Amino acid sequence: SGQHRVLRETAQLLAPVGDPEKVICVGLNYHDHCQEQGVKVPKEPLIFSKFPSSITGPFDNIVHPQDTTPLLSPQELDWEVELAAIIGKRGRHIEEAAALEHVLGFTVANDVSARDWQMRRNGKQWLLGKTFDTFCPLGPAIVTREAMADVHNLWIRCSVNGHRMQDSNTRHLIFGVPTLVAWVSRFMTLVPGDILLTGTPAGVGVFRKPPIFLKRGDEVQCEIEELGTICNRVV
Repeated sequence: SGQHRVLRETAQLLAPVGDPEKVICVGLNYHDHCQEQGVKVPKEPLIFSKFPSSITGPFDNIVHPQDTTPLLSPQELDWEVELAAIIGKRGRHIEEAAALEHVLGFTVANDVSARDWQMRRNGKQWLLGKTFDTFCPLGPAIVTREAMADVHNLWIRCSVNGHRMQDSNTRHLIFGVPTLVAWVSRFMTLVPGDILLTGTPAGVGVFRKPPIFLKRGDEVQCEIEELGTICNRVV
């Protein structure tokens, strides 16, 4: 009837999953991303995590962290557009052939990363560099698995201030979604609402020559075919 419509600019669109039990991430999962940093293609998925408190909405701000102790404030913020799978069915030791049955759908994510904390601080453990508040913009909606023709053939892109930085296709994933779901379920029980970030393609800032990092005022737009666009300003 249209009676309950609201103007987009009058509403704040929240992340489609706001408080999951787990945010599971995959590193080095695009062939071109391995090539840009000169590393070998991994033989098995490289798993790490972000805390759920890092999640923010598809059009919310990314907060550039600033600590009262300057040495603790990250300086090298980077972008990573990613396909995110949302778990819809509980499972452990899931067979790869049945893995997609455990996926509710997909959405767009930006795995914002503080490269200095990821690569040089905290004993080179990735967690702290990945999990600052607002470091996981997510949305704009969940597109159900059944509504998608082929999740492994979607263009995936990221732009910063209108300049295209990442431009690839999910067919370049090293480990596809069924493989990742089955692999992760060997180590933990997956439950509805869990988020699985599947990795980023080439074009991140840290491996550019010279490197490029996000600064306050920058606008980051991540988009995936059939899934939509998220856009976040760094403040």
